[in-house]
Amino acid sequence: MEQIMLYEQDIVNALCLFHAHKKEVEAEDVQVELLYDDDYGFSAEVHVGGRKQVLIEANLIEAIRFYLDNKMNINSFSAGLELALDEEEGIVAYVKIR
Repeated sequence: MEQIMLYEQDIVNALCLFHAHKKEVEAEDVQVELLYDDDYGFSAEVHVGGRKQVLIEANLIEAIRFYLDNKMNINSFSAGLELALDEEEGIVAYVKIR
C-alpha cells in the first residue's frame, strides 16, 4: 500500500477545481481559505462571485476525491483519505492508495 501526502496548496487546488466544476465557473474565479478548529475540525470558506460558502470536512474529502480522479489519475474510491494538521505544512491530506 502506497501513501502520498497532499499539501495545503494541493487541497486548495482541489477545492477550487471541484467548486468551479459544480458552479460552472473558472477555477481561477474561486478563492479558498482552509480552516481548522479544535471543536469543529476541518472546514473551508469558498468565495465565488461575491458569495461565501462554508464547507465541512466531508465536502473537503469529496473535493479531494474529485482531484485524485481528475488530476492525478488515482482511483479515489479505493484510496483511504485522512486530513491532518501538520505543524510545518499546515492542513494536509494523507492518501493511502490500495
